[in-house]
Amino acid sequence: MSSPLASIVAFYDYALQPVSALAWVGDPISILDIAAAFRLALILRQVRELFHNEHIAKTSSKNGQNVDLPEQRSRVRDLVTNFIMVFGGEAVVAPYLGLQPSFFLSGSYPFLFLGIGALVDSLPTVPELSLFTELPLAILDGFTRATFLCNFVPAMITTHASPAVSNSPYTLLLTTFVAANAGPFIVNVLSLLRPTPMTLTTPPELLPYGWTATDLWIAPLVTGLYATLTHAQPFFANLHALLFSFFSPLGLAPLSSNVEGAVVPLDANDARAACVLVLSALFSLRAVRSFGVGTPQPEPARAAYVTSAPVSNLGTSEGEQLEKELAARVAGAGKVGYSRSSPSSQLRRTKEF
Repeated sequence: MSSPLASIVAFYDYALQPVSALAWVGDPISILDIAAAFRLALILRQVRELFHNEHIAKTSSKNGQNVDLPEQRSRVRDLVTNFIMVFGGEAVVAPYLGLQPSFFLSGSYPFLFLGIGALVDSLPTVPELSLFTELPLAILDGFTRATFLCNFVPAMITTHASPAVSNSPYTLLLTTFVAANAGPFIVNVLSLLRPTPMTLTTPPELLPYGWTATDLWIAPLVTGLYATLTHAQPFFANLHALLFSFFSPLGLAPLSSNVEGAVVPLDANDARAACVLVLSALFSLRAVRSFGVGTPQPEPARAAYVTSAPVSNLGTSEGEQLEKELAARVAGAGKVGYSRSSPSSQLRRTKEF
């Protein structure tokens, strides 16, 4: 095992240890769970404040004409937003797989995320979104998202009772795509992060350049990488062998073979560590693209307002600004704790999930 992978595996061994002080809740809540909950609560508040300031600036420029007035902020609305961000994707895919969503089986993690969300919302102030806050947190996002994409989703598919589901690479990639993106999609469609009353609006994913957002395509990419390295399904085992035949002569596949030169699956922890490196690099690149290096913070995201502009007026800068609105996508952070109670064990207990 290479040194970076060994360090990441060692960090996971520590970060996923249950916090003894919270043993009374019934589920093994770890330090990484708590960090993920704080990260989610922080960025949701940052995005809400970003949109509020943007709305005030727009109202001032138009003297309040043809602009919806801000709605008195409700704590319940914020908690609902938090819940949808964490569990929305799971709630969408679970019925199609014949599974019970985890929040129906235990309330420990819902109360953890909602409680920390209320705590962060009660703080007098939080830092604004900037390169100096997002770049370090990109590393944390890499760890939390990897747990969701490498532990939770693959186990939900590969341990399924139906062979048609458990052996289908399409089902695996579709499930991870929907599970990671449905929550933020619903939040954006309902304008839950906006200061105005709830209204249906076009989500950033469906706007021009929305498909370029890192969080939209990173879920199937990383889950596919993990499945390939670990041979989670026969298709990915064959894909691994094919890729090995191309990269091995170049010396680019040192971890994919044994001493005889045969292709072997990577240990699950090592494969997850490799995915952490990929995720952290991509999230760091996202932060740099969104906020720049050594430059002041760009203007607030204009994603919600470009629908009235001609498509020809949209340039690269508008496309990059869409990623700022999608920065609230830390749905994977909400699934960290599920690695402590995998879907396979729940299947044995409930015959479903």
